[in-house]
Amino acid sequence: MKIAVVGATGMVGTVMLKVLEERNFPVTELIPVASARSAGKKLAFKGNDYTVVTLEDAVQMNADIALFSAGGDTSLEWAPKFAAAGTTVVDNSSAWRMDPTKKLVVPEINGDVLTKEDKIIANPNCSTIQLVMALAPLHEKYQMRRLIVSTYQSVSGTGVAAVRQLENETQGIEGEMAYHYPINRNAIPHCDIFMENGYTKEEMKLVKEPKKILRDDSFAVTATAVRIPTAGGHSESVNVEFVNDFDEAEVRQLLHDFPGVVVQDNLDTNTYPMPAYAHEKDEVFVGRIRRDESLPNTLNMWIVADNLRKGAATNTIQIAEYLVANDLV
Repeated sequence: MKIAVVGATGMVGTVMLKVLEERNFPVTELIPVASARSAGKKLAFKGNDYTVVTLEDAVQMNADIALFSAGGDTSLEWAPKFAAAGTTVVDNSSAWRMDPTKKLVVPEINGDVLTKEDKIIANPNCSTIQLVMALAPLHEKYQMRRLIVSTYQSVSGTGVAAVRQLENETQGIEGEMAYHYPINRNAIPHCDIFMENGYTKEEMKLVKEPKKILRDDSFAVTATAVRIPTAGGHSESVNVEFVNDFDEAEVRQLLHDFPGVVVQDNLDTNTYPMPAYAHEKDEVFVGRIRRDESLPNTLNMWIVADNLRKGAATNTIQIAEYLVANDLV
C-alpha cells in the first residue's frame, strides 16, 4: 500500500503522518510530497526517514492513495493528474466538496456512497464534520427542519501563521499578522473571505455541506463563524428545530450510541465539552444538551472537536481506511 501525503510538511500534513502511524494504517511505502523548496528534506515515519519529493515526481510514483492537504489551487491542478495515473485522491481542501460529480464523505455517516470509480474524494470542512457527526443520528430519528449554528474556531484552522500571531501577541512580540486585527483577547467574526451575500465562505460551507453529506436538502441552515484566541479545537453552539418531537434522554442515548461521538453532559460535575478536553483526540464531544423552551421540537447543544484531527487529518485517513477495508483501491 503506497501512500502519498501531499502537503506533508504543513500543519495538517504533519498530523496526517502522526495519525497514519497511530492507527497503524497499512503503509508499505510512504511518499511525502511538498513544494519545491521543501523537496529533499527528510521526514521520519515509523522509525524510518523518507525524502520529501515534488508533485511532479510524486505523480509518477503511482501511489495507491494520495492524501491531499496543500490548498485548493494545488488540489484543482494536481488531483486530476494523480487520478489519471490511477491514484485515489482524498482531498482535504474545499476544491471538490460541492462538485456534483465528487463524493463528500464522513465515513460514519455516508461511507457507503464510495465506489472503485471514485478517484477524487472530498473531505468536508472541519466545522462541518463535527456538526454532522452530532446531527446525523438525530436527523435520522426526528428530521431536522432548521439549524442555527454559531462557531468558535481556533486559530489553527487558519494555519501556522495565525498560530504564530497568537503566540506573539500573548508574549507581547510584534510580528506577521494573519488576521486584520489582533486575535489575543479578541473574537473576530470573520472566518475566510466574505461572499456577495454578506456571509463568509466558512459560513456558507456550513450551510451547504451538511445537506450533501446527509443526502437531504429539505432542512434550512444559517451560520455565523467566529475566530477566537484558542490554539486548537473548534466549538459550536447549535440550535436545531425538528419536524418531530424528541425525548432528551433518547437524544443522549442516540448520541452516545453513534460511533465517534462522546457525550460530556453532567451539570452536577460541571462536565461539558471544551477544546482543552478535545485536544489530540479523534472523537466529537457533545454536551449542554437541553430543550429550547422558546420553540416546540427544538434542541440546543454544544459540539467540540479537534479541528486538525477529526476535522481534517483523521477523517481523511478514515476515508482511506474505508477504501482499503472495502477493497475500493
